[in-house]
Amino acid sequence: MSKKRSIFEDVSSDTPKQEAPKGGLIDKGRSGSRGAVASWLMLLFAMVALMIVVGGLTRLTDSGLSITEWALVKGALPPMNMADWTVVFEKYKNSPEFLVQNSQMTLEEFKGIYWWEWGHRQLGRFVGLVWAIGLIFFAVTKRIPAGWAPRLLFIGFLGGLQGAIGWWMVASGLTGRMVDVASYRLAIHLGLAFFILGTIAWYVWLLRCKEAELFQARRQADAGLVRWGKILLVLAFGQVLLGALVAGIDAGRSYIDWPLMNGVFLPPESFDYTPMWTNFFENPAFVQFNHRILGYLVFIVALFVWFKSRASALRDVKRGFSLMMVAVLGQLVLGIGTVLYAAQWHIAIIHQIGAVVLIIVMLKAVFAATYPKVQSLR
Repeated sequence: MSKKRSIFEDVSSDTPKQEAPKGGLIDKGRSGSRGAVASWLMLLFAMVALMIVVGGLTRLTDSGLSITEWALVKGALPPMNMADWTVVFEKYKNSPEFLVQNSQMTLEEFKGIYWWEWGHRQLGRFVGLVWAIGLIFFAVTKRIPAGWAPRLLFIGFLGGLQGAIGWWMVASGLTGRMVDVASYRLAIHLGLAFFILGTIAWYVWLLRCKEAELFQARRQADAGLVRWGKILLVLAFGQVLLGALVAGIDAGRSYIDWPLMNGVFLPPESFDYTPMWTNFFENPAFVQFNHRILGYLVFIVALFVWFKSRASALRDVKRGFSLMMVAVLGQLVLGIGTVLYAAQWHIAIIHQIGAVVLIIVMLKAVFAATYPKVQSLR
């Protein structure tokens, strides 16, 4: 029988403490190790970004066809002695690039282009290894957040697909009369690299937020701004693909004045190729013209989206689109500079790095509008 207490008795000392309220069902059992997985993905993000830069330098130094075979495991080891170097050099001597363009190349000169391509492939192997080790670790220790296993596997699938497309690209320059890889295959290869980078970045931002926060934030999304932000992203991604076509056929070194091209708005030779559709991919005049025109369109749409973002009451959204506008302006200046200096490799690679920054900043602005952070009404 319980002891009777006076209504004036102090019971604070022996009253059992109540447990703090727990999160709702949306968070229960779903957290995993979101922070740890996000950190692992950030490492992959940095490695993929570095791979894009190394890939750009490999193209700018005409090194992409120096290794004429695909050996996923065996190729991880470079030539270790003079006999090995002789073997790989002899294989390169059978390629159209050597026969048509580099027939006077010495072994020492060959080593210079070989190391760029080998480094690019080796970095790809390392990215795959880091992904596999991380996924296995988080799976075995049961730290993968609920619902995230398919997304993490998707990253691995994209990486494997990128490797296959990379070899498909290289193979296009090892037969026939071509002394470079096919420009449209280069565009697909670079486009997928940017898609992988953007996917990883989006996953990192999602993991840094709690499920409940994301659910609540999505209700406050600025649908109109998100829609225009996505349109801008599509245009910028198309500009990246056109930039790859420009690099693939060295179109950036053909017309080195601005705002005109050899003194005219549209060079008369822009439609000289037959069939007609090949001018969009192979004609240096028309490819560079399209790259310029789409760049102007990206700038105009970005300016419109930036003005539209000024109406938002959310600081993070305004800040995100302001940073996007700065990145667009910077990339526009870099593009003009690349043209005026005939796409010298050190300027061209900065322009490519600018494209990486631009796409990620645009994506971050769209994320901020899609999942706006809670802020004080003041």
